[in-house]
Amino acid sequence: MTDKVHLGHRARKRFGQNFLNDDNIIDKIVTAIDPTPDDNLVEIGPGLGAITEPVVELSGKLTVVELDRDLAERLIAHPTMGSKLNVHQGDAMKFDFSSLVSETAKLKIFGNLPYNVSTPLLFHLFEFADHVEHMHFMLQKEVVNRMVAGPGSKAYGRLSVMTQYYCHAMPVIEVPPTCFKPAPKVDSAVVRLIPKEASQRSAKSTKILNTVCLEAFNQRRKTLRNSLSNLLTVEEITQLGIDPSLRAENISLSQFIEIANWIYDNKQ
Repeated sequence: MTDKVHLGHRARKRFGQNFLNDDNIIDKIVTAIDPTPDDNLVEIGPGLGAITEPVVELSGKLTVVELDRDLAERLIAHPTMGSKLNVHQGDAMKFDFSSLVSETAKLKIFGNLPYNVSTPLLFHLFEFADHVEHMHFMLQKEVVNRMVAGPGSKAYGRLSVMTQYYCHAMPVIEVPPTCFKPAPKVDSAVVRLIPKEASQRSAKSTKILNTVCLEAFNQRRKTLRNSLSNLLTVEEITQLGIDPSLRAENISLSQFIEIANWIYDNKQ
């Protein structure tokens, strides 16, 4: 399929570009973000400015992080928005979001995230949870389902555990492919993420917690006695009050934290 032209810009497959162009959905997303002039707002991947424009109208200012050099230049040169935007041309996965924090306001981050990099980008953003008030992201609906899934669900996995470790997550809007140009082959959804207080995040090492999730969910059909065999013996799993014949999808967030903290205390 060839790249399609939209408002003089070709949607670039390598950047995973699909431009939102449904006014009703845009209104719903802006309402969910609820921008005000006092907010410290950051948009990732503003694209052609479908959400940028109404947000700037309500807030008066906005920081944007855009990978595509052409789109970044278009925004800088925009006749009405350009002067109100702080444009960072570069990769959001390498961006230090803490550099945007002010003394008076945490960040409110939003964006239509490229589906081809959404998971690693979310993990990068979780590192800045203490600096963020809330986040709203358009993602593949299947990714949102995984983020909010609980134990016992087929969608429950590492992304569920790590998202819910850092944030309260809730789906807010479903978005069909027809709302985009070019139309993606999948349904989309907007998720709201409200970071938890640091005191609510009790893992002694998020790196170990992530490793435990990677090992546990790597081969979903395996029981914990097999999937965690590189990290724990059957006796050690049992010692934690967890049945080693269970699969990862049956283990709660608090149990994953318990496993990770035990490894931190006993295997360092």
